[in-house]
Amino acid sequence: MSINTFSTLNLNTALLQNLESLGYTEMTAIQAASLPLILAGKDVIGQGKTGSGKTAAFGLGLLERLEAKRFRVQSLVVCPTRELADQVAKEIRRLARAIQNIKVTTLCGGMPFGPQIGSLERGSHIIVGTPGRLDEHIRKGTLKLDEVKTLVLDEADRMLDMGFQEVLDQIIAALPPQRQTLLFSATYPPGIQAIAKGVMNNPEMVKSHISHDEGTIEQRFYKVNDNKHRLNVLRLLLLEQAPQSAIIFCNTKRETSDVAQALNGFGFSALAIHGDLDQKDRTQALARFDNKSVSLLVATDVAARGLDIEAMDAVYNFQIARDQEVHTHRIGRTGRAGSKGIACSLFSESEVYKVLNIEGDIDPITDALPLPPNTLLEKEPVQPTMTTLQIDGGKKQKLRPGDILGALTAEGGIKGSQVGKINIQENSAYVAVDKRVAKKALGIIAKGSLKGRSFRIRLISANRP
Repeated sequence: MSINTFSTLNLNTALLQNLESLGYTEMTAIQAASLPLILAGKDVIGQGKTGSGKTAAFGLGLLERLEAKRFRVQSLVVCPTRELADQVAKEIRRLARAIQNIKVTTLCGGMPFGPQIGSLERGSHIIVGTPGRLDEHIRKGTLKLDEVKTLVLDEADRMLDMGFQEVLDQIIAALPPQRQTLLFSATYPPGIQAIAKGVMNNPEMVKSHISHDEGTIEQRFYKVNDNKHRLNVLRLLLLEQAPQSAIIFCNTKRETSDVAQALNGFGFSALAIHGDLDQKDRTQALARFDNKSVSLLVATDVAARGLDIEAMDAVYNFQIARDQEVHTHRIGRTGRAGSKGIACSLFSESEVYKVLNIEGDIDPITDALPLPPNTLLEKEPVQPTMTTLQIDGGKKQKLRPGDILGALTAEGGIKGSQVGKINIQENSAYVAVDKRVAKKALGIIAKGSLKGRSFRIRLISANRP
């Protein structure tokens, strides 16, 4: 038996059986290093990149300590963004599914405040949220943290980058001083060191190397003349490489919107995601990108942090990242789980120094690759084969993926192979179907019933949220 299997840990039998059913056998580096310490009740600082397995590490730790029969907030997980909070909550629920009546509540900005109060009043074991909304609940007295046993600060470096230092201090002040504190961060700058010193008790430091094998990511750099040329080069690369699923990184919210709009004008399938989108539009955009009915996601670094999306063909840095750590997070979106990925970065003459800062082994002048031929601009962009149906019913209406799949594929319906990913939200569901049978699928749900009820359904138009 490998010493890095979960079965070597002193975990609840139900948790171990669930891990096996999920296919989790071997621990990742950060799990193997941190979990024994977490289970021993120690404070831990974990330094690891996105995708290193840190969520399962702290998730298992807090679930092991949880008293399911006590409907009190016993664990608090603080995340920098709504997307990461949703991802973390989803993973904790998966890890906890073998334990009955575990309630995980997500508290994030951009969502109605009233329903969150109602959810808290009904009791919760684990809270996962963003700093601003957590602080608001604490100030209004709707969130009580006096029985918290475990505090997790996830991607703490990003929270500092986003200016949450003061808010974090206020949240921590509302917690019992006697608790376990777990801090996870991709980097360990002075600000993180100061937090650790002020709120942790003799923490143990563990590190893991970047989760993807850098040999699986082919980095390519291309020199551009100006902004107009930059967009032209991006078009050429997309036409040459024809990715089925790719992220394009921009440095500002305005640029994400402008680039997505321009690409759509040239016939590509693209959506922008940035901090100004409301939660409904963000959720819809991510669901459509994840289910492969949109090929390109144009995003800022903050908006893309913590996205739970697999199998990315390529990453395009429309602009060079502000530092090496951000660049590493960007390119780490591709080449995961042993698959090959491409990371293409565009830079101008004035950005040569930025390239040198993020990749010391790259000589921007001699290593820049030749541009694809302009004749590619005559080529039609590859279009997704899937499209998305939105159903106005979700978890609160007890809808499950099997209900939707069964309705679509019943006698006289469409083939199971023509149905893609089904994403169930609180009050809505997003279903990917083959474009060729979209109207038929729409009619099946519109004229039929799910769970004995009729639900409104619509086809989401090509490149609009």
